[in-house]
Amino acid sequence: MKKLFILIAALFTVGTTIADEGMWLPALLKNNYEDMQRLGLKLTADQLYDINHSSLKDAVVWFNGGCTSEIISDEGLLLTNHHCGYDAIANHSTTADDILDNGFWAKSYAEEKSNPGMWISILVRMDDVSDRVNKALEGVDAKNMDAKRAEIFKQIESEATKDNGYEAMVKSMFKDNAFYVFVFEKFTDIRLVAAPPQSIGKFGGDTDNWMWPRHTADFSMFRIYANKDNKPAPYAADNVPYKPKRSLAINIKGLNEGDFTMIYGVPGRTNRYETSFGIQLAIDKINPAIVALRDVRLTSWKEEMNKSDSVRLLMSSQYAKIANYWKYYIGQTEQLKHLKVLEEKQQTEKQFTEWTKTHPEYASLLSNFENAYKDYNDYALHATYFREGVTGSSLIAFAASFTGLEKALNTDKPNADDVKKAVNAIKAAEDSFYKSFNSKSEEKILAKLTQMFYENIVASQHPEYLTQLVKKNKGDNNGETFQTISKKIFDKSFITTKAGSDKFLDSPSLKKLQADPAYAYFKAFYDNYIKNIKPHIDAFNAINNAEGKKYMKALMEMQPTKNFYPDANSTFRVTYGTVKAYDPKDGVHYNYYTTLSGVMEKEDPKSFEFQVPEKLKELYKAKDFGQYANANGDINTDFISNNDITGGNSGSPVMNGNGELVGIAFDGNWEAMSGDIYFDQKYKRTISCDIRYILFLIDKFGGATNLINEMKIVK
Repeated sequence: MKKLFILIAALFTVGTTIADEGMWLPALLKNNYEDMQRLGLKLTADQLYDINHSSLKDAVVWFNGGCTSEIISDEGLLLTNHHCGYDAIANHSTTADDILDNGFWAKSYAEEKSNPGMWISILVRMDDVSDRVNKALEGVDAKNMDAKRAEIFKQIESEATKDNGYEAMVKSMFKDNAFYVFVFEKFTDIRLVAAPPQSIGKFGGDTDNWMWPRHTADFSMFRIYANKDNKPAPYAADNVPYKPKRSLAINIKGLNEGDFTMIYGVPGRTNRYETSFGIQLAIDKINPAIVALRDVRLTSWKEEMNKSDSVRLLMSSQYAKIANYWKYYIGQTEQLKHLKVLEEKQQTEKQFTEWTKTHPEYASLLSNFENAYKDYNDYALHATYFREGVTGSSLIAFAASFTGLEKALNTDKPNADDVKKAVNAIKAAEDSFYKSFNSKSEEKILAKLTQMFYENIVASQHPEYLTQLVKKNKGDNNGETFQTISKKIFDKSFITTKAGSDKFLDSPSLKKLQADPAYAYFKAFYDNYIKNIKPHIDAFNAINNAEGKKYMKALMEMQPTKNFYPDANSTFRVTYGTVKAYDPKDGVHYNYYTTLSGVMEKEDPKSFEFQVPEKLKELYKAKDFGQYANANGDINTDFISNNDITGGNSGSPVMNGNGELVGIAFDGNWEAMSGDIYFDQKYKRTISCDIRYILFLIDKFGGATNLINEMKIVK
């Protein structure tokens, strides 16, 4: 055991760091410090992360569980991506006050808009608890491992938050070879402050998504509110702007190629130590299935959104969420193939096999992986179809929320409090669901997704319910059969309308719920999955996790001079590198920045994705750029660097060597879409919005000089 801990500690102190690759834990940055200095960092190590004094960590915020944000004023002003604030912006938009299309600029605190359910967390500290967790888990058999892990995690989290009002979570690193507890201060009164029109904030739309060159001002602004003691509190009219320990200064000097860039944020998930077996499965089955299933939703939604502005506003948020990773999985598959990642992994595994000849304790690892995948390959597609197909239907996904009510009702003497609690949980989700629920598109979606499940999942894995549905509704062709099935479900289910749902919830009946065709559909697929598919998935995960832990440890021993970093797992990380252009293919060069001139060149009034507001064109024509212009009298819009980021880093601050804000990260490039599995040194780039473009839009376009005056701007 002691040998393992020494090995893990050595990971951060031994070996040569590749500057641009790696998502590093902030508390351990001292071990990367010399390399960061070499590239241009001017701060001390303690200025990056310190639990006793203010440091950069105090200005970086985990935004609503899926993005990152930064504090840019001493009044709790937050900057994040437009797509991170999209839900809030869309929820506040109506045809009468369409801030999604027209933009929003609060000129006073009173104009800022509250967002129930939104939250942010600020990192207080992170501590290594590997010794304690591993000691608690030592000797525990596989059957009881999950329960024991949960027990020790809960104990550590409870101790870390006792009497301080904080929240905590213990997270695994290096595939369960190390563990850290992260302690946060969480705020829930978060108000919308500003957002450009989506023609600016989403300029380029799906066409430009994951692409470079890019000309998008992907930003929105919020504010943290606290009680009079500067502590977290639920929304209240008398709450006041939060006074942070640290806010970021903003540098508008501009960037040149080779300049140091550092990104602080909360990347979601990577799987850089995946085996070749997992990559093969992703390329051959999982990724193509996700793309095909999501395409059904996007196509049907788009048809209805194009018919009406009101429908478009209501559905735009869910469309954007699904479209983002629909395109991502297309790109990931393409680049995994193009970059020959499978072949590289196989070569590493060949070297590993040779190495195990002198390390026989690891000799069976790869064969164990291979055997586990042989069974898993027969069921992994079903799991994908259940997640993206069965519950890819909005109706069926919402029907799933009634399972708690069925459980409460399905007893000899239902407990009134349990029933009420289940009913209230459904009602709490109703408004959000029905607001964007479009029956016309959803009926088509259910028909097509059911057909795809029937045709692409082997018959032996079908629920009997599906087999009987097809027999009862057999049409002249499969398309007609499944259209009939879907129509009957929509015609007869009370869940298809809020009025029908409310009527049922006012007097819930177990018999009526179980007879509802939408709920019966969900239950049939769910029960089949739990009984016949999940055991295989669970068995695979148990083996994959256990062998993955050993494999990770073995890789560290095999490559003692390599500086390993843990996979991203929604914990605070720092990545650093430089501003850098690239050549995507022979004869093509991509510059490291774009300008407002490029926005005007891309303008297409006939395309919703490439419209340019008249005011922006007027400012461009007049060259009214103020202090934000570059040396050529234009406005820099976006730039690229070789920093290592992934989903969750959206909205992350991009800082220079002085820790000053120079941009916000919002995307990656097409040529390196394999990044969650494989970091490519040649092509991997982070796409960021230049802070000068953001300030120009706030100041000159939005006229929100009140916000500019809050910030500390370094010229």
